[in-house]
Amino acid sequence: RFSRSSLIPFMGDLPISRFASSRPFIISGVDFAGPFLYRSSRLRRASMEKSYLCLFICMTTRALHLEIALSLSVEGFLDAFDRFVARRGLPAEMLSDGGTNFRGTDRYLRELMDYFSADQTKSLLVHNTSHLGVKWTFNPPSSPHFGGSWEVSVRVVKDLLHKTFGGQSYTLPELTTAMTKIEGILNSRPLQPLPGSPEDLEPLTPGHFLIGQPLNALPEPDFGDIPTNRLNCWQRIRERVQHFWGRWKEEYLSGLQVRQKWDRQTPNLRPGMLVLLRDESVPPTQWPLARIREVHPGQDGIVRVATIHTRGGVYKRPTVKMLPLALSDIHT
Repeated sequence: RFSRSSLIPFMGDLPISRFASSRPFIISGVDFAGPFLYRSSRLRRASMEKSYLCLFICMTTRALHLEIALSLSVEGFLDAFDRFVARRGLPAEMLSDGGTNFRGTDRYLRELMDYFSADQTKSLLVHNTSHLGVKWTFNPPSSPHFGGSWEVSVRVVKDLLHKTFGGQSYTLPELTTAMTKIEGILNSRPLQPLPGSPEDLEPLTPGHFLIGQPLNALPEPDFGDIPTNRLNCWQRIRERVQHFWGRWKEEYLSGLQVRQKWDRQTPNLRPGMLVLLRDESVPPTQWPLARIREVHPGQDGIVRVATIHTRGGVYKRPTVKMLPLALSDIHT
């Protein structure tokens, strides 16, 4: 168990959504972050309420759109989805994680994970948007690499949002203002140099696809050196946004490096094979055995997802989580 390696299938071609010649957000991914607490009013004893952040990302232009959901429910998400559609247009396809890809051990994140991984929730989302012509695609559970094209950006954004706004006390309008300004920052991030004069220092940004230029905010004074207790509400929001921008530049730019893809062909798994199911939450000696019931090859014929049967039930899992017990039985 300790020495066996899981299969790493050959990386597939980029999805067609990365090359779609259409308006931004016609094919979008969605991820979730939270909770973010806000005060119900400015009164001293105002109650604290929970909100969640919906992050929509254009699969073609990498533009981001942030919306706040006020409840952990299909209705709360659909309200955020309606606002997204009203401002960015109706998407033809929505991509989402299967649920168990949410990271973190926080109780509220587990609540969020469990809710959106439920089959009933997925059915309600499909039912409430199918009449609009929106196609929903859910990635297999426990396979965040299936959403790798948007997970890289979203992971950094979520981490920085929690570091910047976690534990802070804001009213809902203040929180909305901060998130909207951060959306502008993210859509002004450089993607690549613009073709033209070598002396032109302006990079291509997601904002160019949205309004034809970067979404640069108005110049503001630097509040970073002023003690927080001396800032008013307006200044405190700007100070937090500036703090986010500083961390974003440091952590995002440091991640702009060449990443190696899975560039080697490996044999396909087949039905009936016995495998170990990798589970990072328990020691290898406790990894369960599973029997492959069905394989789900992609358009290129490579198996990256399989349906397995364990003592706990039948699940669909990525092959990178499976460790074949008899490599000699694998064939292509």
